Amino acid sequence: MPAISFQNVTKTFSAKAPGSAPFKALDSVNFDIQEGEFFGLLGPNGAGKTTLISILAGLARASSGLVLVHGHDVHVDYAKARRILGVVPQELVFDPFFSVREALRFQSGYFGVKKNDDWIDELLVRLGLTDKAQSNMRQLSGGMKRRVLVALALVHKPRVIVLDEPTAGVDVELRQTLWQFIAQLNREGRTVLLTTHYLEEAEALCGRLAMLKQGRVVALDSTSDLLKSAASNVLRFKLDGQLPPELAAKARVTGRIVQFPANNAAEIETYLTAVRQAGLVAQDLEIRKADLEDVFLDVMAEGKS
Repeated sequence: MPAISFQNVTKTFSAKAPGSAPFKALDSVNFDIQEGEFFGLLGPNGAGKTTLISILAGLARASSGLVLVHGHDVHVDYAKARRILGVVPQELVFDPFFSVREALRFQSGYFGVKKNDDWIDELLVRLGLTDKAQSNMRQLSGGMKRRVLVALALVHKPRVIVLDEPTAGVDVELRQTLWQFIAQLNREGRTVLLTTHYLEEAEALCGRLAMLKQGRVVALDSTSDLLKSAASNVLRFKLDGQLPPELAAKARVTGRIVQFPANNAAEIETYLTAVRQAGLVAQDLEIRKADLEDVFLDVMAEGKS
């Protein structure tokens, strides 16, 4: 039995203005996540990731289709499905009137969990919150509030952990601490579903990935097989100046950094020759293997005119 099963899930929002068409946020999304997987859900803003997670968590209802958590329908059998899930939301949602420890105890009570102070203490230690245990939630920085959200999601020891952009806007220390802890929980058998815009995190952590584009699944495979599908190498260098339009159309440019897909030495020499002929000088040149960002951009570019 899959830990999570999305079966032809469609979500359509009513038209916002008279005469405008309804908006289809999800269009026949269909895939399973097996128990114990570390699974990544990727896509640009507006692709439908958060809508899909909201349906999984019972915060929204699909227009059609079925979502199961360990066999429990998230709509028909909401209480049992929700008990299995631990969801870290993208937004910083918290009760401003309680201390960190009080918030964790109250959250435990929502799931019928009692006398779990030992686990709460472990969460505080593992997430670097021990010295904030008695602090009011309003007194915490954004990064500390993010840590508390993770602790709240894990306080009832869920079998399935859902992380919606958990490291957005947080410091490097928290990112490392969080991933060490979540990776340990995954090794112990918990299923993890992650959405993130940090593609290096997804590449390092996720064994399998789904990519959403305009509400549809456009790629679904193991991370290793997706990486194999990319160009074998990438030519990367820094540049002071602007590439000619015909060259820029083939490149990925981020500030001074220019990258070209390159399958062989002849392609690399062709690009470098074109750069020299344009009167430009390539600096800090390197050739690297394609990464998940290259795959992602290739998949999202498919079908564009």
